[in-house]
Amino acid sequence: MEEEPPTQTRRSPPQPSIEEPEPKKLKMSSTTTTSDDEDVNSNSAAPKKQRYKRRKIAIFFAYCGVGYQGMQKNPGAKTIEADLEEALYLAGAVPEQDRGLSKRYDWARSARTDKGVSAVGQVVSGRFYIDPPGFVDRLNSNLSPQIRIFGYKRVTASFNAKKFCDRRRYVYLIPVFALDPNCHRDRESVKASLGSGNELVKCLECSERGRKVEGLMGKRNFEVKTAISESDISPNSGNAIEVPDVQANGALEDNATASDSIKETSVLVENSGTELNVGGEATAKIEGSEMSGLGNDSENVASKESVNRNEKSSGSFKYGEEEKARFNRILKKYVGTHNFHNFTTRTKAEDPAARRFIISFDAATTVVVEGIEFVKCEVVGQSFMLHQIRKMMGLAVAIMRNCAPESLIEKALQQDVNINVPTAPEVGLYLDECLFTSYNQKWKDSHEEVSMKAYEEVAEDFKMKHIYSHIGSTEHKEGAVALWLHSLNHRNYPDLRVADEAADDNAKNTSVGIDTQAET
Repeated sequence: MEEEPPTQTRRSPPQPSIEEPEPKKLKMSSTTTTSDDEDVNSNSAAPKKQRYKRRKIAIFFAYCGVGYQGMQKNPGAKTIEADLEEALYLAGAVPEQDRGLSKRYDWARSARTDKGVSAVGQVVSGRFYIDPPGFVDRLNSNLSPQIRIFGYKRVTASFNAKKFCDRRRYVYLIPVFALDPNCHRDRESVKASLGSGNELVKCLECSERGRKVEGLMGKRNFEVKTAISESDISPNSGNAIEVPDVQANGALEDNATASDSIKETSVLVENSGTELNVGGEATAKIEGSEMSGLGNDSENVASKESVNRNEKSSGSFKYGEEEKARFNRILKKYVGTHNFHNFTTRTKAEDPAARRFIISFDAATTVVVEGIEFVKCEVVGQSFMLHQIRKMMGLAVAIMRNCAPESLIEKALQQDVNINVPTAPEVGLYLDECLFTSYNQKWKDSHEEVSMKAYEEVAEDFKMKHIYSHIGSTEHKEGAVALWLHSLNHRNYPDLRVADEAADDNAKNTSVGIDTQAET
């Protein structure tokens, strides 16, 4: 037998070595503020730099609107939004390449407040870098004290602070004296009272601003220069206004001397039932000999002014049940879906945007700020247009002061009617809260509630310290509402009597029809 040759074993080519993939890193939780790169071997040359992710959040904050041209960013103007965006960049929430480009981080605001209007519960949303911890503190450190960040909430990726906001609640603080028809009357009423036994005392504020009534106290020049502090003002019904240099009649006198000073003068503010006890320096200069029987003693002049109005002072205006019922009845006329083209600017009557839905409007409570009693008017609506709330308040106050009939509101809400209505000062208005009812109901099981509940205490402190104090002090120092009240007349707003004229025409037509039938 032949021997079989030994079989040769074939050698397989060398197989390339397969590297095992690195284990996948776990996702960071929404509350984690550090990355897994911290667990680096000590043998590594250098640890990797921490990397953070952008998070979609809703930021809750408040601000006092004084000195700002509104909320929305406007080139060349000082706005709340511009300061907030810059603070977000400085806090590291926005990268350098996105600075000033809000669309890149999905910026949205819940409400757009006007110039000088404040907010307690404003909300904005966007995608920001909120890590490392201390995001809120970093923001506040880069903002002025009149802007305060309360906190933030994680929201869904599709959340938009403007589109997801169901309702907005605004509050307007109107002084009680503004609802008194006899307080701070218009110039025509003051002129008409001359020579009668029911003369109105000329308002000090109007004299200061140049709205003078000629010959109110006779042919004379009576000047009162005062240096008043808030402690010197003791209001009887909350109607007290700090007035620096004021005239009672005539032009300012630069040559008043210390010999003309009076230690204390008591002056009533135009039939309002409120007495201003003015301490400090008061200078009076009287010129001419015809004083309408008042004599040459300035103290006698002030005394006569005070005595003549003592009876009116005792019956000062109060926001009682009758006044409250009437004011709320007026405000309720705005509730519902209406065409508010007469209560804004730049929006035509046929524009669908003019139709707005007001959910509620009431004035049930009063608050005392800086010694002045204010009525707290709360209005809730889906959304509001430029100046809409201020014009709604302006017309309501005009009706309370008997400058216009209640039926004028229904007429102003008609699409085919154009009426010029008064605009109340901006200082008393602030955004109270933005509500997200539908969103919270839909995402209640997976996300935090988007509301101000967690920040109620700090928000109340900010409101009292910055917003309410500003409203009260502004009325004391500048008399913003008191001066505005003098503009509520038919000369400035002839449309305020349009309803009366229509009623008169209807009455005349009815009367003519009856006479014609009688003759027939």
